[in-house]
Amino acid sequence: MRVHDWHRVDDGIFHDFHHAWIEEIKRALNGGLLPEWLYALAEQHASEFGPDVLALQTPDGGSEIESRDDGSSTGLLVAPPRVAMTVQGSQDFYTQRQKSVAIRHASDDRIIAIVEVVSPGNKSSQQRLDAFVRKACSLLQQGIHLLVLDLHLPTRRAPNGIHGAIWNIIGCCCDEDYRQPDGKPLTLVAYQSRLHAGVTAYVEPIAVGDPLREMPLYVHAEGYVSVPLQETYDRAFAALPRRWARELEQ
Repeated sequence: MRVHDWHRVDDGIFHDFHHAWIEEIKRALNGGLLPEWLYALAEQHASEFGPDVLALQTPDGGSEIESRDDGSSTGLLVAPPRVAMTVQGSQDFYTQRQKSVAIRHASDDRIIAIVEVVSPGNKSSQQRLDAFVRKACSLLQQGIHLLVLDLHLPTRRAPNGIHGAIWNIIGCCCDEDYRQPDGKPLTLVAYQSRLHAGVTAYVEPIAVGDPLREMPLYVHAEGYVSVPLQETYDRAFAALPRRWARELEQ
């Protein structure tokens, strides 16, 4: 199954799918992809992105991650992710704004990374777009890694998608602008946040009809797990009411 054109249906239909996809990604991560010292929870408020994000946390207050002698985290991938483009932000990004609030779960388990499926509402007004971008940048400044999945077309407020809006802030420190490639208006992007080396974005532009590739989800400064986006997307889509699935498959 390939990426559908979600603009063919009401926003509420995507909202239903959004719930299901987050749950399927959570099941995949907790089903063996994550090392034992991490777990994933679908949460409504931990990141302040809005309802239903996926947060990765460490048990028992977040002790230091076990590492091998070569510096790689146990059970994690360290080879550079294979994506269409990799862009590096400046370390100066971390010194631009010092006023931020650390985001923690109610149980005080430390959040390591967040998966966010972008909803149409995130781009529906300048205020909502700005709030999303500010929160993403705030999390990255705290060293929290992000995986952002944007299956919605660019808008006049965000002509280069959510990633373009985020990179306008991060990338301004390194003079690297992001432009959405022609014919690839949707974006999958993983952000690796290293407090002493800046933010690296692993970007995979896609289009309606494209398959979804696995994307890295960094859970350590130098290590990540690969998230099976196509497999989880397919399972979530299979749970969609047939009336709406047929509309999207036409």
